[in-house]
Amino acid sequence: MSNTMVIKQPEPVMVLQDSDQWGSRICDCCQDVPECFAFWCCPCFACKITDSYGEGLCLPLLDIFGMVPPITFAMRVSMRHRYGISQGSICGDCIYASFCTSCSWCQMSREMKRRKIQVKLVSTKRT
Repeated sequence: MSNTMVIKQPEPVMVLQDSDQWGSRICDCCQDVPECFAFWCCPCFACKITDSYGEGLCLPLLDIFGMVPPITFAMRVSMRHRYGISQGSICGDCIYASFCTSCSWCQMSREMKRRKIQVKLVSTKRT
């Protein structure tokens, strides 16, 4: 008979209740000049923001294949959930993702900077 010990590390949980509102409006793109990059190359900007958020680097490239950009939509919903932003709705997120894609990415970037939370999930595996 062998003794097996299983140890599971606690997973990080981050709850931040800074504000239940977006830090800026959807059309406040000129507040931060580097955000204007989103209008010249939105896919590159979206990939950079998604990577900084802790998700897959090239995930926003999937937005090219649909009428409603699924990744932009999912990122807005995830960001509202993570930061506790009660302002807005899934319907509103869908509309912003569909018709104001560049502005949505700019707003999400400004929100990440305002909250000053850089999330990187790192997994290590011993070989």
